Amino acid sequence: MTTIHKSAVQFNHVHYSVDGTQILKNITDSFFEGKITTLVGPSGAGKTTLLKLCNGLLSPNSGEIFIKDKIITSYEPVELRRLVGIALQSAPMIDGNVFKNLSLPLHLQGKQLSEDVALDLLNDVGLDEEFLYRKTKDLSGGQRQKVSIARTLVNHPQILLLDEITASLDRISTQEIEELIMKINRKYGTTIIWITHNLDQASTIGNYTWVMMGGEVIETGESDLLNSPVNEQVKRFVKGEEGE
Repeated sequence: MTTIHKSAVQFNHVHYSVDGTQILKNITDSFFEGKITTLVGPSGAGKTTLLKLCNGLLSPNSGEIFIKDKIITSYEPVELRRLVGIALQSAPMIDGNVFKNLSLPLHLQGKQLSEDVALDLLNDVGLDEEFLYRKTKDLSGGQRQKVSIARTLVNHPQILLLDEITASLDRISTQEIEELIMKINRKYGTTIIWITHNLDQASTIGNYTWVMMGGEVIETGESDLLNSPVNEQVKRFVKGEEGE
Protein backbone atom coordinates (compact mmCIF):
# COMPACT_ATOMS: atom_id res chain seq x y z
CA MET A 1 0.00 0.00 0.00
CA THR A 2 1.35 3.44 -0.93
CA THR A 3 1.89 5.81 2.01
CA ILE A 4 0.63 9.35 1.40
CA HIS A 5 2.62 12.05 3.18
CA LYS A 6 1.48 15.62 3.73
CA SER A 7 3.70 18.34 2.25
CA ALA A 8 5.40 20.83 4.58
CA VAL A 9 7.08 22.64 1.67
CA GLN A 10 5.96 22.24 -1.94
CA PHE A 11 7.70 23.57 -5.06
CA ASN A 12 5.77 23.94 -8.31
CA HIS A 13 7.88 24.66 -11.40
CA VAL A 14 10.24 26.97 -9.50
CA HIS A 15 13.01 28.77 -11.39
CA TYR A 16 15.62 31.08 -9.89
CA SER A 17 18.32 33.02 -11.75
CA VAL A 18 20.79 35.83 -11.02
CA ASP A 19 21.97 38.20 -13.75
CA GLY A 20 20.85 35.79 -16.45
CA THR A 21 22.52 32.75 -14.84
CA GLN A 22 20.01 30.07 -13.97
CA ILE A 23 20.63 28.69 -10.47
CA LEU A 24 17.50 26.53 -10.11
CA LYS A 25 15.58 24.95 -12.99
CA ASN A 26 11.98 23.79 -12.80
CA ILE A 27 11.98 22.46 -9.23
CA THR A 28 8.77 20.52 -8.66
CA ASP A 29 8.68 18.34 -5.56
CA SER A 30 7.72 18.32 -1.87
CA PHE A 31 9.39 18.05 1.51
CA PHE A 32 7.24 15.84 3.72
CA GLU A 33 5.82 17.03 7.01
CA GLY A 34 7.50 15.65 10.13
CA LYS A 35 10.30 13.95 8.18
CA ILE A 36 14.03 14.57 7.85
CA THR A 37 15.02 15.19 4.23
CA THR A 38 18.69 15.51 3.36
CA LEU A 39 19.92 17.51 0.37
CA VAL A 40 23.12 16.35 -1.33
CA GLY A 41 24.96 17.18 -4.51
CA PRO A 42 28.15 18.82 -5.79
CA SER A 43 29.03 22.36 -4.77
CA GLY A 44 27.15 24.84 -6.93
CA ALA A 45 24.18 22.51 -7.41
CA GLY A 46 21.77 25.10 -5.98
CA LYS A 47 21.14 23.51 -2.58
CA THR A 48 21.64 26.63 -0.44
CA THR A 49 19.60 28.73 -2.86
CA LEU A 50 16.76 26.24 -2.59
CA LEU A 51 16.97 26.37 1.21
CA LYS A 52 16.78 30.18 1.22
CA LEU A 53 13.66 30.04 -0.96
CA CYS A 54 11.98 27.96 1.77
CA ASN A 55 11.90 30.83 4.28
CA GLY A 56 11.68 33.79 1.96
CA LEU A 57 15.30 34.93 2.13
CA LEU A 58 15.10 34.67 -1.67
CA SER A 59 12.09 34.75 -4.01
CA PRO A 60 11.75 32.67 -7.19
CA ASN A 61 11.72 34.30 -10.63
CA SER A 62 8.81 32.04 -11.56
CA GLY A 63 6.84 29.17 -10.09
CA GLU A 64 5.11 28.77 -6.75
CA ILE A 65 6.20 27.70 -3.27
CA PHE A 66 3.69 26.53 -0.68
CA ILE A 67 4.43 26.34 3.05
CA LYS A 68 1.92 24.22 5.00
CA ASP A 69 -0.50 24.41 2.03
CA LYS A 70 -0.38 28.24 1.90
CA ILE A 71 1.44 30.09 -0.85
CA ILE A 72 4.61 31.55 0.65
CA THR A 73 3.79 35.11 -0.42
CA SER A 74 0.69 35.08 1.81
CA TYR A 75 2.85 35.02 4.95
CA GLU A 76 4.14 38.14 6.67
CA PRO A 77 7.98 37.93 6.85
CA VAL A 78 8.05 37.70 10.67
CA GLU A 79 5.35 35.00 10.64
CA LEU A 80 7.26 33.05 8.01
CA ARG A 81 10.58 33.20 9.92
CA ARG A 82 8.83 31.94 13.05
CA LEU A 83 7.35 29.04 11.10
CA VAL A 84 10.53 28.21 9.15
CA GLY A 85 13.78 28.47 11.14
CA ILE A 86 17.29 28.26 9.73
CA ALA A 87 20.69 27.30 11.19
CA LEU A 88 23.92 27.85 9.25
CA GLN A 89 27.38 26.30 9.27
CA SER A 90 28.92 29.56 10.52
CA ALA A 91 26.55 29.70 13.54
CA PRO A 92 26.73 33.53 13.65
CA MET A 93 26.61 35.07 17.13
CA ILE A 94 26.17 38.61 18.40
CA ASP A 95 28.68 39.90 20.95
CA GLY A 96 27.84 39.02 24.51
CA ASN A 97 26.72 35.91 26.33
CA VAL A 98 24.57 32.92 25.44
CA PHE A 99 21.43 34.35 27.08
CA LYS A 100 21.70 37.52 24.97
CA ASN A 101 21.92 35.39 21.82
CA LEU A 102 19.00 33.17 22.82
CA SER A 103 16.93 36.30 23.56
CA LEU A 104 17.55 37.81 20.12
CA PRO A 105 14.58 36.32 18.20
CA LEU A 106 12.08 37.59 20.78
CA HIS A 107 13.93 40.89 21.26
CA LEU A 108 13.42 41.57 17.54
CA GLN A 109 9.68 41.09 18.13
CA GLY A 110 9.65 43.45 21.12
CA LYS A 111 9.34 40.55 23.57
CA GLN A 112 11.51 39.11 26.35
CA LEU A 113 12.84 35.60 26.90
CA SER A 114 12.65 34.33 30.48
CA GLU A 115 15.61 32.62 32.11
CA ASP A 116 13.51 29.52 32.74
CA VAL A 117 12.64 29.14 29.05
CA ALA A 118 16.28 29.80 28.11
CA LEU A 119 17.42 27.06 30.49
CA ASP A 120 14.84 24.67 28.98
CA LEU A 121 16.25 25.44 25.52
CA LEU A 122 19.80 24.75 26.70
CA ASN A 123 18.61 21.48 28.20
CA ASP A 124 16.95 20.60 24.88
CA VAL A 125 20.27 20.95 23.07
CA GLY A 126 22.34 19.20 25.73
CA LEU A 127 24.05 22.21 27.37
CA ASP A 128 24.23 22.72 31.16
CA GLU A 129 22.73 25.79 32.85
CA GLU A 130 26.25 27.12 33.47
CA PHE A 131 26.38 28.04 29.76
CA LEU A 132 23.56 30.61 30.06
CA TYR A 133 25.85 33.53 30.86
CA ARG A 134 29.01 32.24 29.19
CA LYS A 135 30.56 34.56 26.61
CA THR A 136 29.92 33.28 23.10
CA LYS A 137 33.59 33.92 22.20
CA ASP A 138 34.54 31.23 24.73
CA LEU A 139 32.37 28.52 23.14
CA SER A 140 33.75 25.64 21.10
CA GLY A 141 32.49 25.05 17.56
CA GLY A 142 30.09 22.35 18.70
CA GLN A 143 28.80 24.49 21.57
CA ARG A 144 28.22 27.45 19.23
CA GLN A 145 26.24 25.23 16.89
CA LYS A 146 24.08 23.98 19.77
CA VAL A 147 23.41 27.56 20.88
CA SER A 148 22.57 28.49 17.28
CA ILE A 149 20.04 25.65 17.10
CA ALA A 150 18.61 26.54 20.53
CA ARG A 151 18.17 30.15 19.35
CA THR A 152 16.30 28.89 16.27
CA LEU A 153 14.02 26.84 18.56
CA VAL A 154 12.94 29.98 20.48
CA ASN A 155 10.22 30.55 17.86
CA HIS A 156 9.13 26.89 17.93
CA PRO A 157 9.53 26.51 14.15
CA GLN A 158 7.53 23.76 12.49
CA ILE A 159 10.16 23.54 9.74
CA LEU A 160 13.91 23.70 10.40
CA LEU A 161 16.44 24.38 7.63
CA LEU A 162 20.04 23.26 8.22
CA ASP A 163 22.94 24.24 5.96
CA GLU A 164 26.09 22.16 6.52
CA ILE A 165 25.83 22.61 10.29
CA THR A 166 28.36 19.85 11.08
CA ALA A 167 30.82 20.48 8.25
CA SER A 168 33.52 22.08 10.43
CA LEU A 169 32.98 19.99 13.58
CA ASP A 170 34.95 17.06 14.94
CA ARG A 171 33.50 13.56 14.96
CA ILE A 172 32.17 13.69 18.54
CA SER A 173 30.54 17.12 18.07
CA THR A 174 29.06 15.95 14.76
CA GLN A 175 27.54 12.91 16.42
CA GLU A 176 26.08 15.09 19.21
CA ILE A 177 24.47 17.46 16.68
CA GLU A 178 23.06 14.55 14.67
CA GLU A 179 21.50 13.08 17.82
CA LEU A 180 20.15 16.52 18.73
CA ILE A 181 18.45 17.00 15.36
CA MET A 182 16.88 13.53 15.50
CA LYS A 183 15.67 14.31 19.04
CA ILE A 184 14.07 17.59 17.89
CA ASN A 185 12.40 15.74 15.02
CA ARG A 186 11.02 13.07 17.37
CA LYS A 187 10.04 15.37 20.26
CA TYR A 188 8.38 18.16 18.31
CA GLY A 189 7.54 16.52 14.97
CA THR A 190 9.65 19.22 13.32
CA THR A 191 10.15 18.93 9.57
CA ILE A 192 13.92 18.98 8.93
CA ILE A 193 15.58 19.92 5.62
CA TRP A 194 19.33 19.36 5.93
CA ILE A 195 22.06 20.16 3.39
CA THR A 196 25.12 17.96 3.89
CA HIS A 197 28.18 16.89 1.90
CA ASN A 198 28.50 13.81 4.12
CA LEU A 199 26.74 11.03 2.21
CA ASP A 200 26.89 8.63 5.17
CA GLN A 201 25.18 11.28 7.29
CA ALA A 202 22.61 11.91 4.57
CA SER A 203 21.67 8.24 4.31
CA THR A 204 21.64 7.42 8.02
CA ILE A 205 19.97 10.58 9.39
CA GLY A 206 17.55 11.25 6.54
CA ASN A 207 14.19 9.63 5.97
CA TYR A 208 14.29 11.01 2.43
CA THR A 209 17.01 12.46 0.21
CA TRP A 210 17.10 14.86 -2.73
CA VAL A 211 20.12 14.71 -5.02
CA MET A 212 20.72 18.01 -6.84
CA MET A 213 23.04 18.74 -9.75
CA GLY A 214 23.27 21.78 -11.99
CA GLY A 215 20.26 23.45 -10.40
CA GLU A 216 17.98 20.46 -10.89
CA VAL A 217 16.63 17.71 -8.66
CA ILE A 218 18.07 14.60 -10.29
CA GLU A 219 16.80 11.85 -8.00
CA THR A 220 14.64 11.66 -4.87
CA GLY A 221 13.42 8.90 -2.60
CA GLU A 222 14.03 7.22 0.71
CA SER A 223 17.56 7.92 1.88
CA ASP A 224 18.86 4.44 1.11
CA LEU A 225 18.73 5.52 -2.55
CA LEU A 226 22.32 6.67 -1.98
CA ASN A 227 23.29 3.01 -1.54
CA SER A 228 21.76 2.02 -4.88
CA PRO A 229 20.95 5.06 -7.05
CA VAL A 230 19.17 4.63 -10.37
CA ASN A 231 20.39 7.76 -12.17
CA GLU A 232 23.82 7.40 -13.83
CA GLN A 233 24.94 10.88 -12.73
CA VAL A 234 24.00 10.08 -9.16
CA LYS A 235 25.88 6.77 -9.37
CA ARG A 236 29.03 8.67 -10.40
CA PHE A 237 28.49 11.27 -7.68
CA VAL A 238 28.12 8.63 -4.96
CA LYS A 239 31.31 6.95 -6.19
CA GLY A 240 33.11 10.31 -5.98
CA GLU A 241 33.47 10.70 -9.73
CA GLU A 242 31.42 13.93 -9.84
CA GLY A 243 33.44 16.92 -8.62
CA GLU A 244 32.55 18.49 -5.29
